[in-house]
Amino acid sequence: MKKAITILALALSVGAFAQQEIRLYEGVAPGSEGVQDNERVNRAADGSIQSISGVVTPSITVYLPDASKATGTAVILCSGGGLMSHSWGSDVINMAQWLNERGIAAIGLKYRTRVMGGGAPRMGGGGGQALSASVTEFSKITKSNANPDTSESGVKNIDNAINDALRAMEIVREHASEWHIDPSKIGYLGFSAGGGVGIGATVRADAQHRPAFMATIYGPSLIDVEVPQNAPKLFIATRGDHHNVAAGLMSLYLDWKRAGANAEMHLYDDGTGPFGPDDTGNTSGTWRESFYRWLTYNKF
Repeated sequence: MKKAITILALALSVGAFAQQEIRLYEGVAPGSEGVQDNERVNRAADGSIQSISGVVTPSITVYLPDASKATGTAVILCSGGGLMSHSWGSDVINMAQWLNERGIAAIGLKYRTRVMGGGAPRMGGGGGQALSASVTEFSKITKSNANPDTSESGVKNIDNAINDALRAMEIVREHASEWHIDPSKIGYLGFSAGGGVGIGATVRADAQHRPAFMATIYGPSLIDVEVPQNAPKLFIATRGDHHNVAAGLMSLYLDWKRAGANAEMHLYDDGTGPFGPDDTGNTSGTWRESFYRWLTYNKF
C-alpha cells in the first residue's frame, strides 16, 4: 500500500533524535468518510508538543535507537487522553526517548480521536446505569469491559482507534528489517484510554497482527474481552484506588490467568488516578523499571 512519509526532527530538552511520520492509510481512513479534519496541537511555552486532538488522519511516528545498540524490540505507544486527545508529550515523546536509550524502538501511534459534537456520551451499560466499581468490586465488570461510554459514537470511536492500532502493527512489521526490528518482538504499551486501544487490538488481532506483548498503564479494556488462544504476555500497572480503572484491570488480569496466559500486575497504593513517567516521588514511579525488567526477563 502506498504511504505518505515525512521526515521530521524533534528537539528535546537533552538533544534531538530523528523520526519518520507515516500515515496509516492512503486517502481517508476507513470509517472516517465525510469527517472534517480538525487536528489541533497544543504546545508548551518552549514549543514542545504537549497534546494533540481532533485527529481524523491517523499516523505513526517512528523513533529508532542507535542501530549499534538496537535490541530488536519495538513498542507501539498508545497515548492517553480519554479518546478525546493524545497526551503526546509525556506518553510518546518522553517514553520514546527513554525506550531508545535502552535500545528499544518506539512507535508513537496517533490514532483517531473523538469527533466533537453530537452531544455528550451516554454513560454506563446494561440499561444506562453509570459504571461505578472499586477494585474490590471487580466482579461488576462484565467481560473486563470498563468502558463508561455505550453511545453509538463512543463505540465507533474505540473501533476506529483499535483498527488504527492493528494497521500500525501491520506497517511496523512491513518495515521491520529496515528499522532493525525483530517482527516477533513488537508489542503495545498504552496509557489510560490508549491502554484500552492496545488491549482491543490485541484481543481482535489475527495471527498476522497479534503483538508479542501487551502492556497497559492505568488503561482497562474498552471492549468485551475474549482472551485469544496463544494470548501474548500481559503487563499491567495501576493504582488500587483508581475508581473503575483498577476494577477493570483486575478483571482483565484474572481473565488472562483463567485462560492460562501469562500476566503480571502491579497494583500501587499511592493515589487515586494516573501517574506520570517521571513521577518518582511515589511507589508507582517505579513502574518503568518494572516494565523494562519484565521485557528483558521475557527476552524482549
